Amino acid sequence: MPVPSSPYLFQSAYFSIRWYGVLIALGMALALFVGLRQARRSGLNEEYLLDVVLWAIPSGVLGARAYYVLFHWDYYGSHLNEIIRIWEGGLAIHGGIIAGIAVAYFYFRYRKTNIWPYLDLAMPCMALAQAIGRWGNWFNQEAYGSITTLPWGMLIDGEYRHPTFLYESIWDILLFAFLYAMLRENKQQKGVVTACYLILYSVGRFFIEQLRTDSEWMGPFKAAQVFSVIMIVLGILILLWAKKQKSLALDAKEKQD
Repeated sequence: MPVPSSPYLFQSAYFSIRWYGVLIALGMALALFVGLRQARRSGLNEEYLLDVVLWAIPSGVLGARAYYVLFHWDYYGSHLNEIIRIWEGGLAIHGGIIAGIAVAYFYFRYRKTNIWPYLDLAMPCMALAQAIGRWGNWFNQEAYGSITTLPWGMLIDGEYRHPTFLYESIWDILLFAFLYAMLRENKQQKGVVTACYLILYSVGRFFIEQLRTDSEWMGPFKAAQVFSVIMIVLGILILLWAKKQKSLALDAKEKQD
């Protein structure tokens, strides 16, 4: 892969804009656009969706940053002024997912509204945002893997390495297409699209993470792989729960008939 000319879209002595931030913002904006269109089609409350997005996006960014800083505390502990410099990179998606879903849970609990239709709507949109945002890693020359001789290798410090950001971007765009098609059919039991996101994203991330050389670690294990396994298990549990709810609903309908 060619080396980006600069991590900056615009740079001056007084003001600069990095591609990383631009691409993350673009991914979020496009995801919101797609989400609102699908909300109208599905008959969901657009005001609720916008409200929760206004809370979930900043919370997700803070969660993603907190996760990253926590696993790099040996550096940030002595460079506290750099913790807020998210435009230079350093956002971990697992922290963002946890924070975003937590905020959505409390929001819809406050509204006394079923969260599952909105979570199902959010999952393909999240995959789309991730697919676009990952290209910020290319401009920052980060999120790369081990040395490779493949022609699409990413040139880092004179050596060609697996562009793991690209692998994940491709996986995410395929995941978006699959989940969005499921959502458009609108025939799934609530929670199924969410479960499929958790399982499929995590399967891809688990194997892609194996190639990365800049991973965070939890003892002898890569943190992203540990969280991927947790998300896969959680996704399976949600699928089982959704299947049980569907069975209970069918039984209740048969009794009424």
